[in-house]
Amino acid sequence: MSTQAYLRPEPPRQRSERIQRAETHSYETRTESRTTVVHRHVEPSVEVSGGAWLEAVKTSTDFLIAATVLVLSLPVLAMAVLAIRLTSRGAAFYTQLRVGRGGRPYVIYKLRSMYHDCERKSGVQWSTRGDPRVTPVGRILRKTHIDEIPQLWNVLRGEMSLIGPRPERPEWVIKLEQDLPNYRDRLLVKPGLTGLAQVQLPPDTDLESVRKKLALDRVYVSRRGLWLDCRIYVATVFYLFGVRFETLRGWFSLPHELPAETDHAEDVLPLRRRATPLYTTVSINN
Repeated sequence: MSTQAYLRPEPPRQRSERIQRAETHSYETRTESRTTVVHRHVEPSVEVSGGAWLEAVKTSTDFLIAATVLVLSLPVLAMAVLAIRLTSRGAAFYTQLRVGRGGRPYVIYKLRSMYHDCERKSGVQWSTRGDPRVTPVGRILRKTHIDEIPQLWNVLRGEMSLIGPRPERPEWVIKLEQDLPNYRDRLLVKPGLTGLAQVQLPPDTDLESVRKKLALDRVYVSRRGLWLDCRIYVATVFYLFGVRFETLRGWFSLPHELPAETDHAEDVLPLRRRATPLYTTVSINN
């Protein structure tokens, strides 16, 4: 099927206007500089485990835990905001568009750990070790994951779960869907603050690291359940205290198969059928 792409400027006043079409796996995202419309028809290759009861339990648990942690962490959040404001120019909080379950776009909330407006020069890119865009205070926030506390608000709003695949930016999703088979399988569930991939692998730095995390994201989608979630919760606590990925994997018997290619994982995943995503249109409308 054909793929078309067009660009056009857009007035700043239309920033963050979004049109969501979940049933057809379509979404439209408007940003300051352009309008991105992505239409997808996806044939999932994994069966989502659990049913309505699991969704109800996860939603209730997410809300209670997120509300409790957010209230308890307010003093830490206040000190972090003060440190950011005193050491670098720009707002302490920042928002960014991410892609959620079913391809729905939503606005994520985080503490700013990079220099103000740094992507104007660098463009969209993965953060690597020693990234010069990260502020000194930001390095501490990232090391301790304090910068992610505001995402608890996304959990309370029902846009995220505490456990699930890491939410990705629309710019990267469009590219990664083309480079990695079955990438959209990870969008069958809500994105999470932590997850099976996050507690076993370091942050994404290149396509190969995304490929490995995709394998674990698909494992989670097909095997998710209360017992696995409980193990990930506890593993996350130890991860925050610096316990190594390999140690966590052994302690909590976490699924960790990493097939060389994510589209050849029959021995890892209960596949619904051998299929790759079907694209109807990828366009940036004018």
